Amino acid sequence: MTNAIPKAVLIGMPGAGKTRIGQDVASVLNVEFKDSDVEIEAREQTKIPQIFEERGEKAFRIIESDVILGFMHGFGGVLSLGGGAPMTDSVCAALERYVDEGGVVAYLDADPSEAIARASRSGNRPLLADGAAKKWRRLYAERKPVFEHLANLIVHTKGKTPMQAAQNIADTANERVVHVDGAEPYDVRIGSHVVNHLADVLGDKPVKIAMIHTTPVQRHSDRVRTLLRRAGYDVSDITIPDAEAGKTIEVANGIWKRLGEEGFTRSDAVVGLGGGAATDLAGFVAATWMRGIRYVNCPTSLLAMVDASTGGKTGINTEAGKNLVGSFYTPAGVLADLTTLGTLPNDIFVEGLGEVAKSGFIMDTEILHILEENAEALRTFDPANITPELESVIAELIERTVRVKAHHVSADLKEKGLREFLNYGHTMGHAIEKLEHFRWRHGNGVAVGMVYAAELANILGYIDRDLVDYHRSLLRSLGLPTSWNDGSFDDVLALMHKDKKARGKMLRFVVLDRPGHVVHLDNPPADAVEEAFRRIQK
Repeated sequence: MTNAIPKAVLIGMPGAGKTRIGQDVASVLNVEFKDSDVEIEAREQTKIPQIFEERGEKAFRIIESDVILGFMHGFGGVLSLGGGAPMTDSVCAALERYVDEGGVVAYLDADPSEAIARASRSGNRPLLADGAAKKWRRLYAERKPVFEHLANLIVHTKGKTPMQAAQNIADTANERVVHVDGAEPYDVRIGSHVVNHLADVLGDKPVKIAMIHTTPVQRHSDRVRTLLRRAGYDVSDITIPDAEAGKTIEVANGIWKRLGEEGFTRSDAVVGLGGGAATDLAGFVAATWMRGIRYVNCPTSLLAMVDASTGGKTGINTEAGKNLVGSFYTPAGVLADLTTLGTLPNDIFVEGLGEVAKSGFIMDTEILHILEENAEALRTFDPANITPELESVIAELIERTVRVKAHHVSADLKEKGLREFLNYGHTMGHAIEKLEHFRWRHGNGVAVGMVYAAELANILGYIDRDLVDYHRSLLRSLGLPTSWNDGSFDDVLALMHKDKKARGKMLRFVVLDRPGHVVHLDNPPADAVEEAFRRIQK
């Protein structure tokens, strides 16, 4: 036996379709399916009605519990439970632990008339032997509150084909959830179709939704708008310029004007949809409108999924520099829907790998190993040909990177210490972006910035030459730049002094002292700062 837990556990009333839908879920996920009733009969070598008749319900529940608990660890497939199983205390407790471990308990809430008809046709339901309809409804009244308490996914099967219901469960089973602690905790959900959770994350409070997005994500904004309107929200569609051109005071002012004209109040909300610039701006608008209204981020680029959408850092650019005006303001949730990567151009995907690699260098070195092993597939990313294997790799990289960020921001929302370590490579990276008038994308700037930080650390004796060379070789293997030749040191130095980590006239950098560990470097010698710059010009 292994430490695996089921991909999903299905619960529900007799006749809800747990066996058929469970088989379809297992097929979609390419895993094994088990039905607890079938397993009981196989173990006891007799039919369930006979067990009830000869030994009684109490004895049956003991057998049932033993069989189910045996599958809760060591079985990595899909498990369907008998209708009354969750009513047993031991099974109920096991399901609660399973959910805490990240498992999916899917409650199939079937139409009563349909379920009663199906249950009545079966000769294997001893509690419904006579007067099926009346008994079914009595049991339904008793069990439904328990089912709803245990389930972290409720699937209303009426109007759905078994495969449609199964796909819903399979998508959820493949989700990864990262919890971000702090004064206002929230979850980052990662997986295909997670944007379907948007109405749940927004909740009942908002009436109007300002959906802020860019033109390139039109296909995704159409989908989100439909989801919101179906959920009963009044949606204001607000399109902004793409990339850093959308992160300006002029764009923000235009949105504030529109929110005022359309009567947005504190009971309303903002949804940010797009890349990192779009989610930065959406968060800034939400933070400043009426001193803060609810917002949810739906990142559509790899960079936004691993960086900008999480952590509550919102802002706009000014003539003085990047992100110098902003606010720390946490979202109600983040929905990183992997299906949006299917429309992401290769170069925009690859630049996001810069932030992924950063998280590997500063904390989770397993990220670096995953990047090494999959460098070619990631570098040649083709949105039209994302295999299940590559999607799984990408999902793991996103989850690990978000966990690194969550670790830092949960303890230091307002960037007074620990959170600054997330800025590895950013001091030089932001300077490059500014001097290139934001023609360079953020992840590319950070890649060169990490090489600069590694060179600086090597010059001052923090790390050896091999680690500097490893920065260059890994980043190059991913298709990221490792040098920059288009600016003067004086211009770079002036922008470094405007960096948010700077203290007065003192420069402050984040550097490695070993793989997976960073330290602050305060006021390094001027000649070392310049020499490191010369080394990235090669």
